[in-house]
Amino acid sequence: MNTVDAKRVLETALICAPQPATLRELRTLFNDALGTDTLKTILLELQQDWALRGVELVQVATGWRFQSRPEMREYLDRLHPEKPPRYTRATIETLAIIAYRQPVTRGDIEDIRGVTVNSLIIKQLEDRGWVEVIGHRETVGRPALFATTRQFLDDLGLQSLDQLPVMENPAAQASVFEALGSAGSLLPDEAAAGEDEGGGSAVDAPPSPEDADSDPATALPPDIAAPEPPTREDVPASPHEKPQDAANGTPESLP
Repeated sequence: MNTVDAKRVLETALICAPQPATLRELRTLFNDALGTDTLKTILLELQQDWALRGVELVQVATGWRFQSRPEMREYLDRLHPEKPPRYTRATIETLAIIAYRQPVTRGDIEDIRGVTVNSLIIKQLEDRGWVEVIGHRETVGRPALFATTRQFLDDLGLQSLDQLPVMENPAAQASVFEALGSAGSLLPDEAAAGEDEGGGSAVDAPPSPEDADSDPATALPPDIAAPEPPTREDVPASPHEKPQDAANGTPESLP
């Protein structure tokens, strides 16, 4: 089979494929008559053939696929004008911490964020296929170690974690995590999803009206680099805590 015919076969198979195809899968199209290096060369040529079109051929973590270019999103969104659910700040922060600090335990996430992690956040990220348990830390209680998945990389259009923007560039981080919004169904606001696994109310407050209209992907956690202390809104006051005087922040004298 000549290169032109092989390119047509690959193009057809990739356009019709419901998910990214690996090189091993693509070799079966030709009964392994074409080697891996030859396939890569043809795929790169096919990639160039589509360079000026609204659809591009890309290599992601689990293989090769065709996808729409980012600049086409504005027009494609008009086919689905419904406003999708949005991520909360707590969800974005948790996902970003796992992505940049993996593998991490739930305790590590809580130390960085400075607040208790709602167990529903972790569950939603697992259900979405972006986070998974890869082992347990050999310490007291053997807590689960969380890491991102290949699906997470696929939805971001990345081949590996090395392609994530550096932590010192929050603008680039925001752009990457915003790409998750075009990856399919978005996560709902978990603040109203119920109670934490410990039986208490979730400590992550629902987004304010101002945050509801903003792009949540821009709210990447500044505390990845330097943890922030919890605020009065993050942690409920103890019933035995003395009230504080608003002027000087010192406890009021009790009668």
